Amino acid sequence: MVIIQIANLVATSFPNGMSHYLIGGILIGGSVVFMYLTTGQIVGASTMLETTVSYYSKLEWFQQEGFVSSRDWRLVFTIGLIVGAAGYTLVSGAAQWMTEVQWWRLLIGGLFIGIGARLGKGCTSGHGICGLASFSPTSLINVIVFLGIAIIVAHLTEIAGVVP
Repeated sequence: MVIIQIANLVATSFPNGMSHYLIGGILIGGSVVFMYLTTGQIVGASTMLETTVSYYSKLEWFQQEGFVSSRDWRLVFTIGLIVGAAGYTLVSGAAQWMTEVQWWRLLIGGLFIGIGARLGKGCTSGHGICGLASFSPTSLINVIVFLGIAIIVAHLTEIAGVVP
């Protein structure tokens, strides 16, 4: 009985199937393990951005040893994310992702995300994928806060009737 309920929940939660999520998770997990084993460093998108900025910004924050010493491989990794997404879109014939959200809302949201990533000492990928995988208590707290606030904001936005 419980197994049937779980199967029904999975079927309704994933109407297009789960295989592509499973494959994506395995690829992401494998990439994180590979990067950690080959560099000894945790991969995170906000750190990727900061190390890339270290190429041209002379601000002391961006010139930290940790950013400067790892920026070459992090830049290649960042380019790989972009090229990989573009390659998938071209090969699969998938339509380009579009949004109805106004540009200024995306800009404000991006600024809040950037500030949050800095205050949280990392982003959702760094804490959620790498941090949790390494059993970091700090990452667990960050993920709980990220998800909790996201859920609250999503519900408040829906209740307020905000549309794109």
